[in-house]
Amino acid sequence: MNLNEIQDLIKFVAKSGVCEVEIERKDFKITIKSESKQKEQQIIYQNAPVAMQQAPVAAPVAAVAAPAAAPVAAEPASDDSKYIVVKSPMIGTFYRSSSPDKDPFIQVGSTINTGMPVCIIEAMKLFNEIEAEVSGKIVKILVDDASPVEYDQPLFLVDPA
Repeated sequence: MNLNEIQDLIKFVAKSGVCEVEIERKDFKITIKSESKQKEQQIIYQNAPVAMQQAPVAAPVAAVAAPAAAPVAAEPASDDSKYIVVKSPMIGTFYRSSSPDKDPFIQVGSTINTGMPVCIIEAMKLFNEIEAEVSGKIVKILVDDASPVEYDQPLFLVDPA
């Protein structure tokens, strides 16, 4: 349906006194509503394929996020119970260094102290420097650089000894 056909349909609805006309085809849906007292018209135009594409995108993202978080959370509890788990204080994107050309804040084997920066988490275009809340030696880094993290997701394993 082109613009001229839509305009003709609007004129027809206005002249006929019909309150609402709805046309639905394979590739689009159009609804024209008219209030008879005020002679105002409202047009609602929807492309059906766009709505169909949005729903499948949301489902796989949720399905992928849940299994990815479960193995990471289970791993420290079973094998590494003697280590302290440093968790993400927010949702965002995890970065090991302050910029791509700089060295990471910490490596496996690095010794950290309380208050020392260990990573950056970007949330809503803000880069938040995350500081260590414990002292010890980094045993394992559980998250890849530039990957999304969720609130309370384990980031590092620290040996407090």
